[in-house]
Amino acid sequence: MPAPAPAPSIDTVIYAELQDAAGAEFAAELVVTFLEEAPLMLAELRSALADGSAERYRRAAHSLKSNGHTFGATALAELARQLELGGLPADARPLDVLDTEYARAAAALQELARG
Repeated sequence: MPAPAPAPSIDTVIYAELQDAAGAEFAAELVVTFLEEAPLMLAELRSALADGSAERYRRAAHSLKSNGHTFGATALAELARQLELGGLPADARPLDVLDTEYARAAAALQELARG
């Protein structure tokens, strides 16, 4: 039996609401900004983990969670929420999972922003 397809990385209803509220062109601009800033947030998570800085780690996870919710990247937002509330992990495995989900969400957002 084949493995079930992964859930969509973007809730298109939430993304459509963003487009309706902000306009499709501005929503696309917001996506570009998110795609520029999210890798910096992911890097900040890794840096904070390496430095043992729970506060920096929590703030970076919170920012990624909030941004994920804005675009309907619900799986990404949920993973970031877990990191925000969970404190510093023992190793980087949760960040690897987050990186993978970010890549899925980024690809989907690029498609949606193109129309």
